[in-house]
Amino acid sequence: MKNNYLIIAAALFFSACSKKDDVAVVLPRTVEALPLTITSDMALDASKDYSITGQVFVKNNATLTIPAGVTVYVTKNDDPANKGSLIVTQGSKLNVTGTADKPVVFTSAAATKAPGDWGAIVILGNAPTNIGSGNADGLTISADTKYGGTQSNDNSGTIRYLRLEYCGGINPDAEEEWGIDKVSGFCLESVGSGTTIDHVMVSHSRDDGFQFVGGTVNATHLIAYNNGDDDFDFDYGYTGKLQFVVSYRSTLTSSHALRANALESYNDEVPTTRTPLTRPVISNMTIIGPQGKETNHPNLNQAVYIRKGTRFVLENSIIAEYPKGALMVCPRTRPPLIQNTGSVFKNNLVHSDSVNTTFSWDHAWDAAGFQGIFGDPELQDFATNSVNQNQLLTSSADIQLSGIYSSNGPDLTPLNNSPALTGANFMDADLATFFTVVSYKGAVGAGGNWTSGNNWAVWK
Repeated sequence: MKNNYLIIAAALFFSACSKKDDVAVVLPRTVEALPLTITSDMALDASKDYSITGQVFVKNNATLTIPAGVTVYVTKNDDPANKGSLIVTQGSKLNVTGTADKPVVFTSAAATKAPGDWGAIVILGNAPTNIGSGNADGLTISADTKYGGTQSNDNSGTIRYLRLEYCGGINPDAEEEWGIDKVSGFCLESVGSGTTIDHVMVSHSRDDGFQFVGGTVNATHLIAYNNGDDDFDFDYGYTGKLQFVVSYRSTLTSSHALRANALESYNDEVPTTRTPLTRPVISNMTIIGPQGKETNHPNLNQAVYIRKGTRFVLENSIIAEYPKGALMVCPRTRPPLIQNTGSVFKNNLVHSDSVNTTFSWDHAWDAAGFQGIFGDPELQDFATNSVNQNQLLTSSADIQLSGIYSSNGPDLTPLNNSPALTGANFMDADLATFFTVVSYKGAVGAGGNWTSGNNWAVWK
């Protein structure tokens, strides 16, 4: 149904270009409301934009297809129970067919947009978790919010060139540090490896950017920009692979964060050794924190925080400018890394604002509780040995990227003499499939900047 009164002011503009006496006029696009329940296949009209008020459920094995160039405006709502969101239930699919020039955009409908105006895109699949099944935290418990199963290759659709802005508002203030986060940003729960995901950006989320809760889904070309809590969060037995990934912060945009990290991972809440163990496998990631030593963002924490039984693989990547360290482990995640029994940290360029805690572990607990973060010289020696070959850098300028900080967004392309241009290694068995073999470290090489500020990636 059409709702002319829902035409968003931001879409009401005329633009013209002239060649001699010819004038081309771009007319404003109609904005049509999405129904709150979609139970049969639905393809949106590429000539229109759409609006969401409340929580939209795609269910009954239906497929929602969103073509290139469509913007979805989500009505701001301060009530966590009614935060605008798109929830794709088990068995249903979301197909986003954006392009570099015409991405699909989900954004706030507010005249003045702010982090947390709306909630999340939540995709619920049938792939394994280490808790069996569950319901998406932050959403009402029902059959429509269930995730978990046994289908590793479950297919929840194909998603290409998608941008989410000003989301992450489903009650993050109710979170506690040792529990799973509420759904926010781009939330993939038990999503299987039959799903295709590439070129997705989450910016200005009040809470997490990307969440992987169980599942086996693989993805490439992901950007998290100025989100309020963790940029990439892994829980409950996620075992997928990611390549060409950016976590970028020029600031910390939310005061609610408990300890905001670029990447945080845990196995389960207890924790236990329930399988599958959470084990993201990541190559060619670039993690950049705010410029300079941060004294006014006490909640901004680690570049990579591996905790509660997690295993992990991070290779051929760049870490810089995080205030409290580059890699922090805990008593349960330190041994598998040091003893080479499931975790890998290799061939990375590593910088931290805090030299003493570039490598650290949060082992300092007593009867009074948590006592702080302490440097780990043994872990640093292990990371920089001849096998792991992680290179410590004194300054982020030593990475020699074209422009880490700019008002127009970063240019993460390596300069001619950058240590990031060479040295990537894909010999480990974990990288034998799925990954594209490249010579460079980090998310961007010298051959083309896929993160540049065009229509699909917006750095503002």
